[in-house]
Amino acid sequence: MTGIIAFDNERYIREQTSEILERASKFNNKLYLEFGGKLLYDYHASRVLPGYDPNVKMRLLQKLKDKADILLCIYAGDIERKKIRADFGITYDSDALKLIDDLRGWGIDVLGVVINRFDNQPAATLFKNKLERRNIKVYTHRFTKGYPTDVDLIVSEEGYGANEYIETENPLVIVTGPGPGSGKLATCLSQLYHDYRKGMRSGYAKFETFPIWNLSLKHPVNIAYEAATADIKDFNLIDPFHLESYNQKAVNYNRDVEIFPVLKRILEKITGGESFYRSPTDMGVNRAGFAITDDDATGEAAKQEIIRRYFRYQCEYVMGFADKETVQKVELFIKDFNLDPEYRSVVEPARQAAREAQEKDKGNEGIYCGAAIALRDGTIVTGNNSPLMHAASSLILHAIKHLAEIPPKIKLLPSSITDSVKRLKTEILNEKSISLDLEETLIALGISATTNSAAQLAIEKLKELRDCEVHITHIPTPGDEAGLRRLGVNLTSDPNFSTRNLFIS
Repeated sequence: MTGIIAFDNERYIREQTSEILERASKFNNKLYLEFGGKLLYDYHASRVLPGYDPNVKMRLLQKLKDKADILLCIYAGDIERKKIRADFGITYDSDALKLIDDLRGWGIDVLGVVINRFDNQPAATLFKNKLERRNIKVYTHRFTKGYPTDVDLIVSEEGYGANEYIETENPLVIVTGPGPGSGKLATCLSQLYHDYRKGMRSGYAKFETFPIWNLSLKHPVNIAYEAATADIKDFNLIDPFHLESYNQKAVNYNRDVEIFPVLKRILEKITGGESFYRSPTDMGVNRAGFAITDDDATGEAAKQEIIRRYFRYQCEYVMGFADKETVQKVELFIKDFNLDPEYRSVVEPARQAAREAQEKDKGNEGIYCGAAIALRDGTIVTGNNSPLMHAASSLILHAIKHLAEIPPKIKLLPSSITDSVKRLKTEILNEKSISLDLEETLIALGISATTNSAAQLAIEKLKELRDCEVHITHIPTPGDEAGLRRLGVNLTSDPNFSTRNLFIS
């Protein structure tokens, strides 16, 4: 799917911006806009909507930055249990720090950080201290008393009124956070409560991307979103409130539909009148579906994403991070589209590379790992592990040699460099394995490039690997995973361990 454009970013920015400003105008120019999904680096969207700029939301926000304040929410429990953002392999609290830095890089400052459901958890307190000592304003909100059933208690001085009010200046308040459950909705409603007590008739809306309400329930793009959230048990459904109110089918997801009756009552209690909205879909500002230019291409890209999620959950299951139900749910999605895991073009070549390596080295009881990458022109390149390097390292060297048209006999890593690294690992660092992972290989390649023109030529081709598809027959080691993530490839692996050792890295 590399190179196919199926999404019009400029149209999306125009329509989404217009919709947001129109929504804000309905509420005395004070709108709390909950950002669903990722504000920056939305790689899920770019994978299922070919051509989607993963930072298009940020480009949109830049157009509105003179009209907007930004609040960053994070759930204290996610900090405490060190929840990981898979795209970057970092914890949610680290992702929050990264987001603040990234926003500053775009010329936008965060007004403050809200730690939700704060109960003096040690890690959350440490995070709070770290931010405050770097002159970042931090607000802590406790669990809302009475939530979700006792509306009278929720909308009272003991409920939302117990939260510290956050002073904002601009008509648009962007409320974002790393991942679901960060307390974005509660923060918006708490602000609404205080505003109405001050006589300000502000409003609330959601900036949505997935599910895309005007695509069908079983459209691959919406199923891919359901697969992406299978671990938190989310699922899509037809919005019954929208259907009843407008006699129109619209796709939403279970948490929004389930909470809507309560949310409607809370809004009515806060405002002292009717709710702003008649359905969960009404709450959303989502023009993504209108910017799709090639439905067939998005459908195919989404099917590939479902398969990627299947491999990811399989690996998380064997590592103890996911349950069997999650794996089975995504497996059913694959079967619904009459697919199998091998429909992903790099899976079988990677497995074949592992088999061929084993055939060449009969009698050895080692673990053989294969890897494959699909380059932008569709060429499949493979690699396998050896005493010298990991399969990921072999794969990337083969791929850039192919792209640079370097003959196979020319070595990118001369023995003088690999021997030096071997001695460092075994004689100085006392490591048992001398095989180079991808991070080590890339460093060695950079050293080699100072005296080896072929290595320098090959290094220039690394950037052409971004967004290429990669499959490995074994779960990558930390050094391999980090290296592949930095190269920007779309990685999957079979749920096999690359070593019999329990401790890796």
